Amino acid sequence: MLVVQKYGGTSVADLERIGNVAGRVISYREKGDRVVVVVSAMAGETDRLLNMAHTIDRFPDEREVDVLISTGEQVVSALLAIMLKTMSCDAVSMLGHQVPIITDSSYTKARIAAIEKERIIEELDRGRVVVIPGFQGADEKGNITTLGRGGSDTTGVALAAALQADLCEIYTDVDGVYTADPNICPKARRLDTISYDEMLEMASLGAKVLQIRSVELAKKYNVPILVKTSFGEGPGTLVCKEEQSMTMEKVVIAGVTYNKNEAKITVNKVPDQPGVAAKIFTALSDANIVVDVIVQNVSKSSFTDITFTMAKAEAKKAYRLMEETAKEVGAESVTMDEGIAKVSIVGSGMMSHAGIASKMFSILAAEGINIQAITTSEIKVSCVIESKYSELALQALHTGFGLDREEIEEEK
Repeated sequence: MLVVQKYGGTSVADLERIGNVAGRVISYREKGDRVVVVVSAMAGETDRLLNMAHTIDRFPDEREVDVLISTGEQVVSALLAIMLKTMSCDAVSMLGHQVPIITDSSYTKARIAAIEKERIIEELDRGRVVVIPGFQGADEKGNITTLGRGGSDTTGVALAAALQADLCEIYTDVDGVYTADPNICPKARRLDTISYDEMLEMASLGAKVLQIRSVELAKKYNVPILVKTSFGEGPGTLVCKEEQSMTMEKVVIAGVTYNKNEAKITVNKVPDQPGVAAKIFTALSDANIVVDVIVQNVSKSSFTDITFTMAKAEAKKAYRLMEETAKEVGAESVTMDEGIAKVSIVGSGMMSHAGIASKMFSILAAEGINIQAITTSEIKVSCVIESKYSELALQALHTGFGLDREEIEEEK
């Protein structure tokens, strides 16, 4: 079997943990598996390097930033290869530009265009473990590029797709995907399986187990992902096609998430005329600001209010932009609220079950939580609420939809 394993920053935080990773890799080799390993930088290393760059220059050149921060993963890949060799396991490290992993030239947020797999296959055929630094590649001119935060997950899945690997294992500091953040919901349970679509929604809504681009790639190329912990043993959670999931018929809701990193902007008393909304959202699009929930109130006296949410990091930029746009379209004012959160329920089973949204609203109402805005898809319902109620909402929804571990155990 050909397995691609990706190890996160906490899994390779020091030499002892790198040694543990080497031992795990060797256990796979002893079973006869061929192994490609993708590694992140040591925990905190990327931030340390970025801080040095920003100490020199508040807005450092992005090409040079990529050269700098790519070294964190390179260090770990070399150390792991050395460690494997000392344990009598032949290994070779290969940097992103040596594979090569070819990307576009969008420094600090590059996207993979192609992977030339021939050299990796040659090394595997020689009986070696191939260790590749995650998060990085090179553009067509040979410039080093990086894939953005969480990019090592994307590297792992992309390599698994290119090599047609049997499995991509993602090792983190948690032992799988949970029905909610176990730090907030102690009764949250680990899912045995979850569909790509459910994982995509949960990743986009605040769950931090997998980077969303890696899940998109896995779905596109049908790469099964097994999320496991590097700090023990356990079955983990399999992210796969919906028909492979064993939970689809049994569980309507797969998980509950919340995201506090959102802000809400309202453009007040907008003239209710054709083309005005287009001007507002075109201005945001031109500034590369991604909008999430959108609500337009019922028109009163030829005026309406338009409310939308976006990432909190983009809020001040969006607010300034909307002040300018409001003058152009004849709106009265613009207000911003950074004290919001988005709480969501996710589950493919929702498509065949009625009354899910109304049940969610009733659960929140019973806790005295007011809903400011709502957005839905086939497999999710999200509500914008006051940020101070986010943890209460998460716990109430988790219990209300029967996801608590004790309830599941009683059913068995």
